[in-house]
Amino acid sequence: MTAKPLAGIRVLDLTNVLAGPFCCHQLAHLGADVVKVEAPGRGDLARQLGADEALNAAGMGVSFLAQNAGKRSVALDLKDAAGRRAFLALAARADVVVENFRPGVMARLGLDAGTLRAANPSLVYAAISGFGQDGPMAGLPAYDQIVQGASGVMSITGDPDGPPTRVGYPLCDTIGGLTAAMAICAALSARGPDGARPAATIDVSMLEATLATMGWAVSNWLVAGVAPARRGNDNVTSAPSGAFRASDGLINIAANKQEQWIALCGVLGLDGLTDDPRYARRADRMANRRDLTAAIEAALADWAVGDAVDCLNAAGVPAGPVATVADALASAQVQGRGLVADFGEIAGKPVRAVRPGLHWDGAPLSVEAPPPELGAHTAEILREAGVDQADIDAVLRRQDAA
Repeated sequence: MTAKPLAGIRVLDLTNVLAGPFCCHQLAHLGADVVKVEAPGRGDLARQLGADEALNAAGMGVSFLAQNAGKRSVALDLKDAAGRRAFLALAARADVVVENFRPGVMARLGLDAGTLRAANPSLVYAAISGFGQDGPMAGLPAYDQIVQGASGVMSITGDPDGPPTRVGYPLCDTIGGLTAAMAICAALSARGPDGARPAATIDVSMLEATLATMGWAVSNWLVAGVAPARRGNDNVTSAPSGAFRASDGLINIAANKQEQWIALCGVLGLDGLTDDPRYARRADRMANRRDLTAAIEAALADWAVGDAVDCLNAAGVPAGPVATVADALASAQVQGRGLVADFGEIAGKPVRAVRPGLHWDGAPLSVEAPPPELGAHTAEILREAGVDQADIDAVLRRQDAA
């Protein structure tokens, strides 16, 4: 790749924790110059979050390291006059501002989209929030688990006879960040009749973005009037399709097509089931899923997961292990495609993080710089923006005192 698609684009990242930083993580890997604007003394809350207490104490928590590589950090107190002037100077030369404060915070700071566009008419302004910038829930606090519950995700996750369960990672934050990144890229590519890029105001609701990804579950209710329900590891549209117990663990099998069902029976020595009227059609197999699962698991009792995966895939039946995160990262597939980036050491700890899951022109997207220390680039960035030296000195004094 000679030039990344967002090369020359400047993004001001005012976001915290995950949804916004993950959005800007995508933009940085696509080539944007992402400037992370953080509060002096504390910065992004994610700097204090993660499983390594030493990194948390150093302000470089694992949660921060996960999605901030390739960015530069400037520490500005946006409640201070010099800090606001400095930010306005940055915004005047930026292409994008991304924030994930509660609705109304930027307006109270005097830094809302309208104010920023007075100096930069073509600015793309993206706000990510739990519920959107308006509506009866707009002002409510929203963490990922709150949105998982409010969106219905938890209601359809878990075993049928168990309670609603959260997805095991911050799903809604991540979806909100990806949705914002997609919208920002679209806004940056837009052109008006005069060929100039028009301004855009992007309002991403994590609640709505999550519902938008639940297409089949939502449509079953909206169109067919069928309420989605918890089904554990069973595929809602087909059987046998789900997780099955083998001799040494769980194996995912997705025999969704008739020919895959027949091939599955051949591999597992269950040929007699293909003539059983209970399993003749996909609808029949779904209606008799419990008995079918018992028969398949009885056959798999003599199989190791790895052997079953190899034989089923060779026969054209999609199958795979139920891996741990460590196993997935260590797999030859993931290792061979360069998903994991190595950034050396920070605070005496080796730092590795995943890149975006795509290749561009045959190579994984990457950034060179490690996640930044808080305020590491303050003076450099403010000088680039032409900020008055007196304001730079005032900002640095406030940063040092925090």
